[in-house]
Amino acid sequence: MEKKHKAGFVNIVGNPNVGKSTLMNALVGEQLSIITSKAQTTRHRIMGIVNGDDFQIVYSDTPGIVNPHYKLHESMMGFVDSALQDADMFLLVTEVGESLKNQDILRKIINSEVPIILVINKIDTSDQETILKKMEYWQNQIPRAIIIPASATEKFNVDKIFDQILALLPENPPYFPKDELTDKSMRFFVSEIVREKILMYYQKEIPYSTEVAVESYKEEDGIDKISVMIYTERESQKAIIIGHEGKSLKKVGTEARKDIEEFTGKKCFLQLHVKVLKDWRNSENALRRFGYEN
Repeated sequence: MEKKHKAGFVNIVGNPNVGKSTLMNALVGEQLSIITSKAQTTRHRIMGIVNGDDFQIVYSDTPGIVNPHYKLHESMMGFVDSALQDADMFLLVTEVGESLKNQDILRKIINSEVPIILVINKIDTSDQETILKKMEYWQNQIPRAIIIPASATEKFNVDKIFDQILALLPENPPYFPKDELTDKSMRFFVSEIVREKILMYYQKEIPYSTEVAVESYKEEDGIDKISVMIYTERESQKAIIIGHEGKSLKKVGTEARKDIEEFTGKKCFLQLHVKVLKDWRNSENALRRFGYEN
């Protein structure tokens, strides 16, 4: 008897800084979502596709749930709303010391008819008694959820999460070609790699007030030539990004180039430029240009 094909959208939701992106990267086996110690690193909805002979899992990493302060945040929460609508399964990621802040989104997840796997992440930073109490808390909150304590950074219970997803996956034909890894372009990942370095090397408001866009991407024999623009909201931020004698920008470029070369498997010539685009986080035109339409 022929084995049925299973496929579905596993949508990953949770507060900022609970390790959603780390978990998705562990499940996909590739670094598709940027990972830093800062909150609100994911701005878009990023899909990671895992294929087997008789299954296709489409993971969807969404921005961390925030109360909007800018039109940018409204668009980010729009990505979360779209993930709530088309999910075949929810992977609700929390950690030991927190609960989901947005009760409206929690209600939508609880009231949905699709399976819920609730992952208590970062258990390597806690003790067994606290973890068990948190598991009991969530089982009372969402009785039908499957609760799995895990550590995405340590890869603890990642296999268990994967096996549970596979068991709950509905019967469907594949949604994407079997050789695809993600729905995003190489240009998108280049901009995310550069943005990750900005999150790593700059403090306070700087990383959150910048946006990164690939201006040109030329593939040649043995080398990719890429030009990237970093947008800031103020001249003072631009000066900080560039740094004294351009040293800060050069560091970002050097580290980003290494990661791009590792990601693409070929040499890269990377040029970084910085430009001021005032109040871009509240500009509908700018947000549309940067791909924040839902």
